[in-house]
Amino acid sequence: QVQVVESGGGLVQPGGSLRLSCAASGSFFSINYMGWYRQAPGNERELVALPISGGSIKYADSVKGRFTILSDNAKNTVYLQMNSLKPEDTAVYYCNVGVSASEFEYHEVWGQGTLVTVSS
Repeated sequence: QVQVVESGGGLVQPGGSLRLSCAASGSFFSINYMGWYRQAPGNERELVALPISGGSIKYADSVKGRFTILSDNAKNTVYLQMNSLKPEDTAVYYCNVGVSASEFEYHEVWGQGTLVTVSS
């Protein structure tokens, strides 16, 4: 079983920066990807940053140039560096992990989320 834990959320002023962390632990065959989603109050969950085929990263248009996903594969950890934060970035941020329990198995695991509030 895989546990996914996010950390690093908090209150930040507009224009500020924050780094979120997501660590996966437990028993698994392999981790296929680790990405970030967010959900603002009253909105649906949306993709923020997700590794895609070929080593590329898909970013939401609203965060391009401001957010960067960084991976430490040795530690099964992914970070989301968020710069130039805006009030509209306020949301609960979720880590999404694609994991295989065996060679022919695949499933997704979500973390519990970490709240980011951008406000003066």
